[in-house]
Formats: sequence, C-alpha cells, structure tokens
Amino acid sequence: MTEALYPFLSGRPSDEDTLLAQVTESTREKVKDAITLREKVFATDGGRLAVCAQAMAERFARGGRLLAFGNGGSSTDAQDLASLFVSSPSPLPAIGLTNDIAVITALSNDVGFDVVFSRQVATFGRAGDIAVGLSTSGSSTNLPPAFAQARRRGLLTVGFAGGDGGAMATSPDIDHLFVVPSPSVHRIQEAQTTLYHVLWELTVAALEAR
Repeated sequence: MTEALYPFLSGRPSDEDTLLAQVTESTREKVKDAITLREKVFATDGGRLAVCAQAMAERFARGGRLLAFGNGGSSTDAQDLASLFVSSPSPLPAIGLTNDIAVITALSNDVGFDVVFSRQVATFGRAGDIAVGLSTSGSSTNLPPAFAQARRRGLLTVGFAGGDGGAMATSPDIDHLFVVPSPSVHRIQEAQTTLYHVLWELTVAALEAR
C-alpha cells in the first residue's frame, strides 16, 4: 500500500535524479487528483452550499449558535470550523464539541463513546441553533445519535461525509449533506476543508447582505 501511494519510499536502489523525478510526479498526481475532486464536488454541490449558507445565516441572525463535532481528524476540522465563525470580523457563536476533554472522557467512561456528542447537543443545543457533523466515512457511530438529538431539539443539521456517504447518506435527521465521492481519506479531508471554508464565507456574506 505504501509503495503504491509513495513509490519513491520503496527499498529499491535509486539515484538522486530518479528519486526527485518520482517525488515530483507523485506530487503532481496528488495535486491533480485533489483539484479534480474539488471541481467535481463544487459542480454538484455549489448551489446547495449557497442554500445551506442562507439557512445558517437565518439561524445566526435570530441568535442561533453552531455546534460542530467529529472524530479524529474530523474533530480538528470541527474545531477549525467553529473557530472560523468565532474569529469572523463580526464574531458568531460557535462551539467545537471535542474541545472539553474532561467531558469527552467522562461520557466515554461513564456512559459510552456513542453519546459523547448527543449528550452535549442535548445539553447545549437550543431550537434555532445549528449542528454540523463531519466524518470521512459517513458512518461514525456517534454522529447519528447527535443528529437525531439535534433534530428533536429543533436545530438545523448539516453533515459532511466521504465515499458514498455511509450511514449519513440515508439519515432522515440531516437537512443538508455534502458528500465527497472519494475512497481516499486524504482527499476527502482536503475537500471537506475547502467545503466548510466556503460555507463559512457564504454564511458570513449572507449575514452581511441582510
């Protein structure tokens, strides 16, 4: 697997020029794949991103807050998304639900990892808020309960998934779902980062236009 992704790391002898050529070609291919995937996603979801941004702007305008969550690399993306809104020229209330490690470990240890987000949505979420969940597979087991809880409490729900969307693709609890159709976790996370940055920009622009 490693050799397929990074052939220049194989143990076969190689001179410096050949190695440099392999690194260059590998980099070009990855950049090309990343650009092509982004173009495909925005051709499919560009209009829906604008619709989602308008819905989010309406929630923020009425005093809503954003709750973002995900696991692993998606947890850092959730924190990044929250920080984008908090650090906007006109700050908007947003919370990353993986920020408090004491809460995460308490819920995981005392109740179960499947509820680490749903319990926080139940505690902090209010009707009119926004819940955003990110997953590269779309099948993280602790996201569906969080979306279901958000739906019950009247939150706008937004999801980012990869591959075929996994369990999130068939969830009745997600208002706006954006799927990055790739088998590569690397390319999925890169494209999701671009997607939520654009969503943030469109939301801020929609608020400024009100």
